[in-house]
Amino acid sequence: MTEFPYSSALIVGAGPGLSASLARQLAECGVKVALAARNTDKLSKLAGETGALTFAADAAQPASVAALFDDVAAAIGDPEVVIYNASGRLRGPLAELDPAAVEQAIAISAYGGFLVSQQAARRMLAHGRGAILFTGATASIKGYAQSAAFAMGKFALRGLAQSAARELGPKGIHVAHFIIDGGIRSQTRREDPAKPDATLDPGAIARTYINVLLQHRSAWSQEIEMRPWTEPF
Repeated sequence: MTEFPYSSALIVGAGPGLSASLARQLAECGVKVALAARNTDKLSKLAGETGALTFAADAAQPASVAALFDDVAAAIGDPEVVIYNASGRLRGPLAELDPAAVEQAIAISAYGGFLVSQQAARRMLAHGRGAILFTGATASIKGYAQSAAFAMGKFALRGLAQSAARELGPKGIHVAHFIIDGGIRSQTRREDPAKPDATLDPGAIARTYINVLLQHRSAWSQEIEMRPWTEPF
């Protein structure tokens, strides 16, 4: 494999699924990994496996995000890769949704992405390099019934990624958005033996993120869409 071009990474909204696969694969590449979540208790096992450091933070609060980057910088240096995995899921009939709950869901999915990418950009611009990766979903491009809040948040995150890529790319910062179009395999979403590989393997998704980070700047991807091979479109 080509020598990995980054030495430190911060994953915001870390958990046991895709984030865990990303942490493991980044650690295998020799990257120092920081994991951020509101509840860090769930990250102890993963931190032990990967040598990652854990940080408590609320991605939707400006002061919390600023403090997170300061703490990470003090521990491992300014992160050269920042991955935004946090999202606010809220389902229900449009006419019955609690406006406060919708506001919070959008704050996590979109506003948090802005806060995190802003802090990342400030540090990366000083170095003239870095990578900011956003995790999207089917809802990034398609709004389903009873999923208005999630769709609004993910549509906004995609717009942020597009704008940031055009602004920061010429300054040496690779910005990419990943559309995860399908269910991710997990302990609670197990594979159906009758339909092998009908859900996305989190390890395979993480490998795509790693491959994007390895791209030469003359051919950077701004958006990658992933779905299972059984997807009928």
